This record gives sequence, C-alpha cells and structure tokens, in this order.
Amino acid sequence: MQLQCPMPKLDFDVITLGHGSGGVLTNKLLDSGVFDLLSNPILDERHDGAFIELNGKTAFSTDSFLVSPIFFPGGNIGELAINGTVNDLAMCGATPKYLSLSFIIEEGLRVTEFWDILIAIKFACEKAGVQVVTGDTKVVEKGKGDKIFINTSGVGSIHKKANISTKNISVGDKIIISGNLAAHGMAIMSVREGLEFDSEIKSDTTNLNHTIIGLIEKFGSSIHLLTDPTRGGVATVLKEIAQSSEIGINLVQRNFPIDEQVASACELLGLDPLYVANEGLFIAFVSQLEADAVLATLQQDDNGKNACIIGSVVAEHPKQVIMESAIGGKRVISMLPGEQLPRIC
Repeated sequence: MQLQCPMPKLDFDVITLGHGSGGVLTNKLLDSGVFDLLSNPILDERHDGAFIELNGKTAFSTDSFLVSPIFFPGGNIGELAINGTVNDLAMCGATPKYLSLSFIIEEGLRVTEFWDILIAIKFACEKAGVQVVTGDTKVVEKGKGDKIFINTSGVGSIHKKANISTKNISVGDKIIISGNLAAHGMAIMSVREGLEFDSEIKSDTTNLNHTIIGLIEKFGSSIHLLTDPTRGGVATVLKEIAQSSEIGINLVQRNFPIDEQVASACELLGLDPLYVANEGLFIAFVSQLEADAVLATLQQDDNGKNACIIGSVVAEHPKQVIMESAIGGKRVISMLPGEQLPRIC
C-alpha cells in the first residue's frame, strides 16, 4: 500500500511531545500526512468541528482502540479503528457516513509506523465508503501510551427497511454467524506467543457495512437483531442478549465454523474460541421463515462464505445459553469471567 502513497520527506524521524503541543510541530505532523491522505471538503475546512448532512433516523457510535502489537497479521490498529466503528454503525442497520478520528500517541513512535497506520486508515475508509471529517491529536510521555491509542466516533443514516432491536427477537428465531470465529484474537496471540503454523493466522478485521445493508435491503424486518462479537467473543455477546431479552438460546457446537489453524492455536494456549475476540464477524437473529434464505444470500458474499446457523431462540431456560457439545452433552454458556486477552482491540 505504501507504494501507492509514498511517505513525504520529513525533518524528524520520531514523534515527540512537541508534536502534541498544538504549535508548529503539530501542524508539521498533521500536514505531513493526515490532511493530505484523508482529504475531503469537510476535513479540509480544518475546523474544530464538522458540518454534516444526514437524512432521516441517525445512528451514532464511538469506540477506542488499544492493541498490542499495533501491527499484526492481517492488519494494524489503524484499519481496526475504522472498521470497528463502521461495523458498530452497521449493526444498527445504518450506512456509515462520517467519522471523527483522534490519536493519543506515545512519544518515540517512529514516523514511518505512524505513516503505515495512516495509510491503513485511508484504505479502510475508502473501502467502507466513509469520510473522516474531524479529529484530534495528543502526545503523551514515553511509557504512558503503549505506542498509540485511537478513538473513532461515527454517524450514519438508518436504512429505511431496518428494524434492529432486541425487542424483535422471537421464539423460533435462528442465529446466524457470518464466518469463522476467533481469527482476530488468535492472530494477535500467535504473534505474542511466537507460535508457528503451516499457514499464517490473520486477523479477520474488515468492514461489514456493505454486506449488512445488502441483507437489510433484501430481507428488511426479518432481520431482528445484529451484533458483532468483539471483546468477550461470541459466548459473552449471546449471554448478554439472553439476559437482557429474557430469552433462552440453544447452540450446537458442531455448527460453529472455525479455521483448523485457529482451533489448534486455541488448543495450544488453552483458550476457548467462543471467548476470543473477533473483528470481522457479525451475529444475526433472523426470522425462522427467512433464515435459510438469509444464510444462502450471505454465503454468496465475500464476508459470509463460511456463514452458518449456530442455534435458535427457545422458550425454555430464559436468560440462559445452552450449548450441545460435539459429543452430545450440554453445558451452560456464561460471560467471560475476567480479562482473557489484554490489548486485543
């Protein structure tokens, strides 16, 4: 990607506290990449805020990203930040339009690393069809920032056919997962632990908004709820939904799609893939009558080739998630009890 956006020649190699002062050095840092790379008429105003236009009902989301290492197989913290907020808006049934982008940079971060992050942000925005329209940059002392933290906030227009709410979940609904689980968390953990496999485990970070809007356009209110199983993984997300909606959920372990290398990595590290973070997946609660059609449509999409129906909503055992194991037994699924994977997303 860098070949398409060559880094400008600069008179500094690392970011210092002065680059967060708001003065000459801050302007040099921003002018050297941020404004040129992410240029659009709204951002080019360089105002403290942004003037935007949206039609109809609007979704708003914000998130902060801290991951170690900041570069990992399949991506880096830059595209992770864009995709994360884009996907949060998509889970609301919205078309993401505008983002804010704020950096907290630890002094000593090499400018070449910052440039690579900016390039990833640029391409992630273009792929998702969103614009960065405002932001902020701060620099903290060495040892207080873990290289770089990113905050993104976003707004988007709710699709006219979308009706996404936990209140819509009904007994009989089918639960669809869009692809292989645990890839993001295990890509990062594999790097940390120095694990080697026949093929590299890569993060699944990507934007899901085009996929989601396509499903909503076709199936409308038959899609009752959408959620992305990031921190805490699939198990935690489903347990939260069961509790808040007072529904019962049955899962079938053998139906969960997972890459063989990812499963091996989880086994080596003693991790349950149901609790590992994902960044390119979503879970959909869908009307029983339309579930097979939704699944077939999703499997034609690049983001849903490995999609599967993993369970259903039941009247029994409200607030509980019960999974049938691969050998036929059953176990109760709970939320992640503690911090399993630090600095993962």
